[in-house]
Amino acid sequence: MNLQNFSFNAEYLIIILGAIILYLLYYVFTKDAQYTKNIRSVASVVEDLNRELYYLKKKLDQTDGNIKENSQRMNDDEIYQEIERSVYDMVHPLSIALKQLQVNISTIEHDIQNRMTQLESGVKQISIPASVHGNDDEKIISLFQQGVSIQSIAKELHLSKPEVEFVLKINKIK
Repeated sequence: MNLQNFSFNAEYLIIILGAIILYLLYYVFTKDAQYTKNIRSVASVVEDLNRELYYLKKKLDQTDGNIKENSQRMNDDEIYQEIERSVYDMVHPLSIALKQLQVNISTIEHDIQNRMTQLESGVKQISIPASVHGNDDEKIISLFQQGVSIQSIAKELHLSKPEVEFVLKINKIK
């Protein structure tokens, strides 16, 4: 009767562990989807910045052309001030966008670190049993070392083939 209760409790324990593992997998996949979404939004921002940079370069070329046309009428100080103003107008929006991008990236890195820490602590709490059946470990090892096949050991001890292989792997025999 006690062996039946142990078997019954072990079955519930296995079902609960399976449910926990399934939940962890679901959690990881949903978080991966969120990170993918965040990365896509960052990529979109980068694409917008590249587009803005292209337009700014085009505007710089136009301004450069205008300066060359007007250079005959402008003195050196005026040319310097015009160039300085044009460069500032082009660089300022990029600077603001890059600062925002840095904030977004650091936020994402912080979130990833927190999630990794949570996952690591969750995985550390799940323990794998040292053996399938404590009494059978020695029998399995002894029979395997005598040259008995895994399938024969499983039949003789009324265990499944994966259970026998598991015990051999845990004891680093196979």
